[in-house]
Order: sequence, then structure tokens, then C-alpha cells
Amino acid sequence: MTRIPLRPLARVLRARDRGENPDTIERENLRLRHEAMRDRDRTRAEGRLLVLSIFFFAVFAVVGARMGLMASSAGSEPRARAGGAAITAQRADITDRNGRVLATNLSTFSLYAQPPHMVDKERAARELVKIFPDLDEKRLVEDFTGSRKFLWIKKKLSPEQKQAVHDIGDPGLLFGPREMRLYPNGALAAHVLGGASFGREGVHSAEVIGIAGVEKAFDGYLRDPENGSPLRLSIDMTVQTAMRQVLWGGMRLMNAKGAAGILMDAHSGEIISMVSLPDFDPNDRPRPLLKGDAADSPLFNRAVQGVYELGSTFKIFTTAQAMQLGHVNENTLVDADAPMRWGRFRIKEFENKNYGPLLSVTDVIVKSSNVGTAKMALQIGGERQQDFLRKLGFFDATPVELVEAPGAKPLLPPNWSEIVTITASYGHGFSASPLHLATAYSSLLNGGTLVTPTLLARDKVEPGPRIVSERISRVSREMLRAVVVRGTASFGEVPGYEVGGKTGTANKPKTDGRGYHQDKNINTFASVFPVSDPRYVLVVTLDEASDNTGPKPRRTAGWTAVPVAAEVVRRTAPLLGLRPKIEPAEASALTLTSN
Repeated sequence: MTRIPLRPLARVLRARDRGENPDTIERENLRLRHEAMRDRDRTRAEGRLLVLSIFFFAVFAVVGARMGLMASSAGSEPRARAGGAAITAQRADITDRNGRVLATNLSTFSLYAQPPHMVDKERAARELVKIFPDLDEKRLVEDFTGSRKFLWIKKKLSPEQKQAVHDIGDPGLLFGPREMRLYPNGALAAHVLGGASFGREGVHSAEVIGIAGVEKAFDGYLRDPENGSPLRLSIDMTVQTAMRQVLWGGMRLMNAKGAAGILMDAHSGEIISMVSLPDFDPNDRPRPLLKGDAADSPLFNRAVQGVYELGSTFKIFTTAQAMQLGHVNENTLVDADAPMRWGRFRIKEFENKNYGPLLSVTDVIVKSSNVGTAKMALQIGGERQQDFLRKLGFFDATPVELVEAPGAKPLLPPNWSEIVTITASYGHGFSASPLHLATAYSSLLNGGTLVTPTLLARDKVEPGPRIVSERISRVSREMLRAVVVRGTASFGEVPGYEVGGKTGTANKPKTDGRGYHQDKNINTFASVFPVSDPRYVLVVTLDEASDNTGPKPRRTAGWTAVPVAAEVVRRTAPLLGLRPKIEPAEASALTLTSN
């Protein structure tokens, strides 16, 4: 900046020439300099004040906005921050094939205590026991007055319980948010769903993990937040409800200790309904049995884990294979003269009957002849019999999407001798599950292509490898239809739905391995409907069933499992969209009328 001198020489000389006082010039210049300095300082001060005012306005605006946000949000307790992986509690829903919810999540609260912050510990313990009668007041007082800094009291609270605890008013009783698994339909499809529990737990969240059934089989999918869509099962909740009601009533009516039912789409392998009784409520899953027979536990899935000798239901496999190999056709006469001797063994018919000396192949199935089936099995041979049963899935665990399935492998004899070939032909000597049977019946009767059982809804399924020809599949269905029309399953007739099926009655083996019980059976009815256009396969199994309405107990499948299965078809077929078909009457039943 250029400074102007206070006494410029030129102006001083001119002032002297005119006789003026040169000091006046200095005073005037000094005044102008001071005024310029004052104006410059004022401008600088005003700029600083403007900047400070803008800064303070911004600060107060941020503080005010934050205070408004805090005032409008819900209050929460302070949270302790700690390192480690975050707990993901959200879990995807499970629905049936029509989108109806089978498993979902419910927001609730847990209850925990911090004894150092409690005011009246004895009173708090006393009031808690009033709300939760299962708690021990003495134990609570010991925990509250001891050295513990933290303890869980309840992992899940209802809204009413939370309010009751809140009314106690003790600052040491605190709540943590929880997300629990809810099964709104109770015991319906309990063995399919399995159940869930808490994994890693924190005060403010808990990890929900599957512990059985599809909950555990698809645990990774259900816990993955990236999926964003529910797990859609093949189960139809309406059909499942109807089957469970019928099986429960049938189990009571037939004095059975347990029951199982599987309804499968014969072409896709989708399981429309799977019921095992007795069952349980997955919202309050019972503890596993620590001793005794696992089948006595309600957690035991008889449809998948129950490995039984399934009796005469296997005869249709022997017949179909013999026809496929060209050894016989449906009208071929076979030797059925009983009893049949094989070394030291005697093959007998039920109640020592003799259906021989000759029976057509169809009548072997209709009358359920052990001897006739055994003769065809010997023609087939043990190796080819094993290959056929292996193709149908009887040598491996079922690949259904349940964690329990891999442990339910068929029980096979160590040596497949000729006597095993004979007994296996009519369902004795080795054991499999009802799900194995339903899958094999679907593969044989749907036109002859292999299906894979699944609990997932499928939009499109490609046909599997061919097991038998379409003709053999059709003839097999016709044989099973004859069993219902004029054979051992006459109680299985459901007008309009063309039911075909085969009974199976097998004595239960003794637990010590020494022979079989004579008064304890596994009764099975495996069926298909409609026979002319096979859509569904139904397998019903009753454990130790007995019809006691007659003069003596009747323990065969024809008297026990068959009528229960018929009622299942009668109840579920309309729900599946099947319209009853009017079957033409025989010519002898027609009456000629005139107008």
C-alpha cells in the first residue's frame, strides 16, 4: 500500500508562498488517514461478524435437527458395544404350495436381570414367580443376592408377561428384543417342518437356527438375507389337514399305537401330504427320548424313519418284473400249490390256505398268493431281482429334503440267498420305509418312469429313466384295481375315483431278534388313483392296528389300513381337484325300460 506523506513538500512551499500555515496541511492529511483506517477496520470487523453468525447458525441448526429427531423416535436402552460378528436373526418364511404360511417369525422380548442394579431383590423374585410359576423363588433370590452380574430369566415373553414384569418396576429387570420362530398351524406338518431354536444369543438379538426337518435341511437358505423369498414346499395345507384328521381317527378306531400317511404326485414325486402320528407342536418341541424305543417318541417320523417289512405290497414289483422280462403275462397260469417247500423252509399262505394248484398272474395279486409270487421270483433270479429293487430305490436312503432321511436306510440281508429271493418277493426278509414304497409305486404306476421324492414345489419335472414299459405299468394298475374290486382290499373302493392298491400285513420282529410277534403287525395299504389316469399314490401304514368289532381281533391290512386309506381318498380327492368319474355298470346290472 502506498502511503501519502503528511507534509507534502510541494503543498508546503505553496502554502508558504500564499502566507498560509503549513501545519494545517499535516492535520488535514492526518485526519483523512485516520478516517480511511477506521473505514477499513469497520469493513473487516463486519466481515468477521458475518462469518461467525453463519457458523453459529449452522451449529444451532444441526443441534436443533438432532434434538427434533431424538424427540420423534422411540426410546431405547443404552447398548454395550462389543467386537465380533453380528447376529442375524431374520429368517425366511416357509409356505405350502399355495403360498399359505407354515412357519414365520414373531417379534417378542427376552427377560434378563442385572442384580447390581436391582432395588428390592426379594420382592422382584416373589413377583416373578407369580408371573412365571415354573421359576424357583429361592433360586432366584440366591442368584439376585449372589455375585452374579447378569442372568437370563426368560428367553421368550408374551406381551402380557412383558407388561406384568414391567409393572414390577425394578430397574434391574430388563428386556431385550427377540425374533422367535412361529408355527401358526400347530402340529400340522410337524415332522416336515421339524422346528427351530436359538443359536448364538446376545442381549439385543438371537440367532434362530433349524434343529430338525426342512428347517435344518434348508437352514442356510432360510438364514440368508439375500434370498428375500420364502421356502415354498410341495405340501398342500388343506390336504395335510384332512389326512391328519382321518389318520388320527383311524388310529384310534383301529387301536393302533401309530400311523403314517404319504400322498405323492405320481409323476413329479412331489409330496402333497406327509403325516406321522403321534406328532407334536413345533412351537413347544418335546425333548428326545434318552432310553427305550425311538419309535415311541412323537419326534419319530414314521413315514421316513420308520423302516418296516412292508409285506405283500411288494408282490406287484415281482409280477411287474416277471412281465417286463417276458416270463409271464397277466393271464399266464403259475403254480400256486401251497405249502411250498424250499430246503428246510415251508412257504405258506395266510391262514394256511391253498389257492392252487394253478392261478393266473392277475389272481396271484388279487388273492395275494405267497407261493405264486415266490415261483415267479425264482424265475427272475436273485441278481435281477436286486437290480430291479435297486432301480426303484430300495437299496438306498430316500433323497427327500429332510435331515432325518439319510439315517433311514433300508435293512438288507447280508447274503441274498435263494430263500431271500423268495421272501423278498412278497415283502419279507428286508425292511424299507413307507416313503420308499410310495416312491416305488409312483415309478411303477405313472407309466413306468422313475420319480424322485421331494418336499419342494416344482413347476416342471422332466421324466426320469424308464423302469418298465407303459404297457406293463398299465397292466400293473389294472391288477391293483382288481384287488380293490374283488380281492383283499374291497374296503378300499371309493365310488368315482377308481382306486387300485395292494395290502401288506407283516408281523413285527421281536426286539431281541428271536422271531416275530404273532399279535403285533405293521399293516400297509399302497394305492393309486385314478387307475385309468394315474395322478396320485397314497400309502397308509398302521402300527399294531387291530379291528376289535368282531368276535376276535382282525389284524390284517384289509380290515385296518384299507378302510382308513379309503376315507383319506374320499376326503382329499375333491380337495385335489379330481372330479368323480361315473363308471359304467355291468351289462347284467342294466334294466331295459320303455317309454
